[in-house]
Amino acid sequence: MKRSVIYSFGLPFSFLLAGCAPGHDTAAALSPNIPVAHIETGLVAGQWPENEWWKTFHDAQLNSLIARALADAPDMQIARQRMALAEAQAKMAIAADSPQIDFSADAERQKMSAEGLMGPFALTDPAAGTTGPWYTNGTLGLTAGWDLDLWGKNRAQVAARIGKVNAQKAEMEQTRQLLASSVARLYWDWQTQTAMEKGVNAIKREQQNIIAADRELYQQGITSSVEGVETDINARKSDERLAEIQGKKRAIEARLAALTRTPVVTLSPQPLPAVNTTLPASLGYELLARRPDLQAAHWYIEASMSEVEAAKAAFYPDVNLMAFLQQDALHLSDLFRSSAQQMGVTAGLTLPIFDSGRLNARLDIAQAQSNLSVANYNKAVVEAVNQVTRTASEVETLRVKNQHQQQVEADAARVVALARARFNAGMLAGSRVSEAKIPALQEHIAGVRLQGQYIDATLQLTSALGGGYHNG
Repeated sequence: MKRSVIYSFGLPFSFLLAGCAPGHDTAAALSPNIPVAHIETGLVAGQWPENEWWKTFHDAQLNSLIARALADAPDMQIARQRMALAEAQAKMAIAADSPQIDFSADAERQKMSAEGLMGPFALTDPAAGTTGPWYTNGTLGLTAGWDLDLWGKNRAQVAARIGKVNAQKAEMEQTRQLLASSVARLYWDWQTQTAMEKGVNAIKREQQNIIAADRELYQQGITSSVEGVETDINARKSDERLAEIQGKKRAIEARLAALTRTPVVTLSPQPLPAVNTTLPASLGYELLARRPDLQAAHWYIEASMSEVEAAKAAFYPDVNLMAFLQQDALHLSDLFRSSAQQMGVTAGLTLPIFDSGRLNARLDIAQAQSNLSVANYNKAVVEAVNQVTRTASEVETLRVKNQHQQQVEADAARVVALARARFNAGMLAGSRVSEAKIPALQEHIAGVRLQGQYIDATLQLTSALGGGYHNG
């Protein structure tokens, strides 16, 4: 008797230990080149700081453009829907890991076969309690089920879904930053072109002064008409530059209208920001914590590792608890009697023994996807470091060039001041003052172009750092 009891209890556990589908070694897991902790400084999982860096320009016109782009741009709509889908999938995974209770009710009208297994019920026999052959069977009640998840498969799937939600949040922030950066770059390019247009118009006015003076001298017979040809040519070139600048401005306005989904974009000129930004002494990995693409890649790694754990747990048996509390009767008139009540509890066990390699294939797929996520992360880190290094170098170079250009403009201004002083003293004709102003205005336009290039480079560096220079 004791031996039979031992066998009856030991046999199921033997199946548990030896009956699982055989597994095999998978490919070695890749490791991130840069530890994930190095790019997580100052961040809270699943949240993102408000990186509204464009507000540091204190330009209401720019703020309005970016606000419209972030609210209505199709890219943002797509990003929001992707995040909503990921959140819904995570809720589904969480629900699947919890107990479930259902209510069901059904009624069935049937005729019993006198020749079948239920043959006695086809007869009308008061002594036997049968009233056949027709019956209206009814059932109603509650059923409950719960997958105990002893090996953590469901929990791993929940963790994977949550990781994907966090990745989608980071990707939405990436879209937000790219849109804001695109609008800001176009906006300051328009302002740069406007400032250059103002400088070219100033040059054209001085050229008109020279042309008028040359025409007066020619009419008085002092000079020949050939002497003013070069000034006429330069004036035509100024017209060409103005046409080119105006064409660029129209193209920028069209692109801003597309990004902000506005029929017509009307901008007013604003002064360009000063060149006075100081970069951090060291652009280390901790500054990359603000990059949404690296955060997304990190969360995809976390999700893929959970998928691997879920695939491994699938080799072990599933244990389910099921229970029911119902009313069941052959006749609806008897359905609500206490004697029609039935209840029960069932413990179910599902043990994979032979599956033709399906579980191993799923594990291989999960491991390969995890390795791919790590490889993508490693690539993203290398590209991020290269981008930051390249743009930071460009910003520093343009900062130095702007300093030198400011000195050149100061020297050109002294030449103009000297010419004006000689004109005031009656030593120089007014047209000569205009001739002295033109090189100074050309240097000013060159300075505006350099200033615009510097602003654009700082915006690119801001984007490369994910939203700002400051860590935290």
